[in-house]
Amino acid sequence: MKFYKYQGAGNDFLIADNRDGGISLSSRDITFLCDRHYGIGADGLMLLEDSGLYDFRMVYFNSDGSGGMMCGNGGRCIVAFAADMGIRHFDFEAADGFHTAEILENEGNTKTVRLKMKNVDIVKQENGNSWFIDTGTRHFVQFVQGLEGYDVPGRGREIRYRKEYGPAGVNVNFAEILPDDKTLYVRTYEKGVEAETYACGTGITASAIAAWLTRPEVWKTDGNTSVHIPVKALKDRLAVDFIPGTGMAFTGVWLTGPAVKVAEITL
Repeated sequence: MKFYKYQGAGNDFLIADNRDGGISLSSRDITFLCDRHYGIGADGLMLLEDSGLYDFRMVYFNSDGSGGMMCGNGGRCIVAFAADMGIRHFDFEAADGFHTAEILENEGNTKTVRLKMKNVDIVKQENGNSWFIDTGTRHFVQFVQGLEGYDVPGRGREIRYRKEYGPAGVNVNFAEILPDDKTLYVRTYEKGVEAETYACGTGITASAIAAWLTRPEVWKTDGNTSVHIPVKALKDRLAVDFIPGTGMAFTGVWLTGPAVKVAEITL
């Protein structure tokens, strides 16, 4: 069985071409493959499959074998993988519906991928500095000071298991608008991985929307002009663009960042 390892801003994935339908994996198989000590190691696993409607279908699993959700960095990585497999158009279906993407830069094993996310209309302010936002995956966003030294694993684990988010749980993002007032710093505790990851695409998207809702004056927009928010993850830089609508509805949501081929693995 052939796998390819990709990483998007440090969020790493095992990907296999399953367009012939020959790969069938149990949750136990996926947990083993994603184990960093006894398996290969990854935050998640994806299968690229045929779609009856679009260019391909993205099937995503967390490292614990759970699935049924969208992954933004995974979406960008599977687009890079599709391009490496010879696919030239990137309209695809995922657990949360239709997506499209484009490759802005292509330098060796590194591609810059711009991915269209779902429209966002499930937004709830939890309190003055916290939000619940569904960007294809459920996210809690809390703004803090001193994020660099913040206890993301400890606080994230506590919020992830709160009763009000059960039984599915919630991904937890901590965000800080950096002193230059133009860049958003985001760190994420991901359920399914049950740890802090280097980046989370749907979490970065949710955090960017929450940042604009919290301090819209930082990223000014007129009418339907798209908002552009640069984002700093633990190591890499990404960007989120969206168009605010009436109320708490957002369209034209795009996530841009690196997708890098790391290895080819024969299992």
